[in-house]
Amino acid sequence: MDRHKTAVARIAAGVRAFYERKEPFRIFHGSTNSTRPIRREREIDISSLRNVLHVDTARRRALVEPNVPMDRLVEATLRHGLVPPVVMEFPGITAGGGFAGTAGESSSFKHGFFDRTIDSVEMVLADGSVVRASETENADLFRGAAGAVGTLGVTTMIELQLVEAKKFVKARYLPQRSVRDAIAAVREETGNLRNDYVDGMLFARDHGVVVTGEMTDETPEMPSQIRTFSGAWDPWFYMHVRDKTKVGASASAQTEYIPLAEYLFRYDRAGFWVGASAFDYFKFPFNRATRWFLDDFLHTRMLYKALHASGESSRYIVQDLALPYATAESFIDYTADKLGIWPLWLCPLQPSPVPTLHPHTLELKSDGVTPEQMLNIGVWGFGPADPEAFVAANRDLEHRLRELGGMKWFYAHTYYSEKEFWSLYDREWYDALRTKYNATSLPSVYDKIRIDVEADRRERTESWGRKIRDIWPLGGLWGIRKAIQSKEYMIHRKSTWKYKA
Repeated sequence: MDRHKTAVARIAAGVRAFYERKEPFRIFHGSTNSTRPIRREREIDISSLRNVLHVDTARRRALVEPNVPMDRLVEATLRHGLVPPVVMEFPGITAGGGFAGTAGESSSFKHGFFDRTIDSVEMVLADGSVVRASETENADLFRGAAGAVGTLGVTTMIELQLVEAKKFVKARYLPQRSVRDAIAAVREETGNLRNDYVDGMLFARDHGVVVTGEMTDETPEMPSQIRTFSGAWDPWFYMHVRDKTKVGASASAQTEYIPLAEYLFRYDRAGFWVGASAFDYFKFPFNRATRWFLDDFLHTRMLYKALHASGESSRYIVQDLALPYATAESFIDYTADKLGIWPLWLCPLQPSPVPTLHPHTLELKSDGVTPEQMLNIGVWGFGPADPEAFVAANRDLEHRLRELGGMKWFYAHTYYSEKEFWSLYDREWYDALRTKYNATSLPSVYDKIRIDVEADRRERTESWGRKIRDIWPLGGLWGIRKAIQSKEYMIHRKSTWKYKA
């Protein structure tokens, strides 16, 4: 803890200096899972805050610094037979990112967004003061900073809830033969009290699957029923489930036992299905042997490095969009007709009380503050190659989302005008928080997430580096080079969460 206090004091001094000079700044974490363009400006470096400080087994709580990624967090808590109730599917997403951003995962139908499993946070405010925030202390800051992407202060420590871990997740794959049936089945399964995890995938209009998971110490009857997804020769999870539930296969549910951590990070290899796009880009054979050979490059950390360095994030649609169940089918029909992107991810969500910067619906439960459950739809795939057409497609998607009562995640490309953006969120509440906690010198949430279309146009015409990266396959090769230089492939190789029989 002494090292932590020293680091926080250094960060607070740096923040205070920016505040006294009335200069805005951004936070450098050392990594990112955002797909927005990275702009290097005035920064506060908090990359050293990457430690699990303490696991309290009696209280089932963990003290963690914000840059602790999910895989290191899970490894630390599993040693004590515990696990966070909400774990982001990508191992490299950090605890701080889950608090400051929006992290809704397959257990969020039960526990809410990741930040709803946090008891308290330590924050450095924009004036350099250090405060604690929880439901009983600076409660308005605690709720407002969740999802505000660091625009109310710098998170430096998190007190996180834990639950008892079991050895396996008993996974059931429920085949669906229409979009409507899949949506209905997801909603139905959220009411099954035995389920710890619920999500779904749509591979086509007539092929979907709902995946449910129940933590268990039950031992499967046959070793062949234990399935892993972290090894280079293992199948990619989405392909495995797709093949087991394809049209013409059995319509009955199928069951497998997946070691807990293997289940939590089942989408890491291929980044759901985004990794397949790399094969399309390079026009490289896509089969089990090539996936094995290139496995180091096909985990999410490496995919993100390559995506940013290559410049392909400027034409790749990566959007998470939450909608009321009543309009989810209409939105999926829209994406199928306009974008032709498959598969799609379905994840049921229990929204946070309003006001909030998380996605939410205006339909409230009987308590008058908690919105009704929503369905997150993950839309990830190549968009139009022409930059202007790409922007137009994203703008049209945002327009249709608003029509259907939906909201989007802030990690992705955002093209709303300022007026459009604040028609969705409570600006009066947010601005009052910024004033109360001396955060008006920081970039606002809108300033931080919006894509500056004009700046991007100028960069495309004036930057030789950008022009070269736009030439196939130079951008992709540059992305691979930068990913290799990062050596982040070693993180997965050395991970201890991987199952050993």
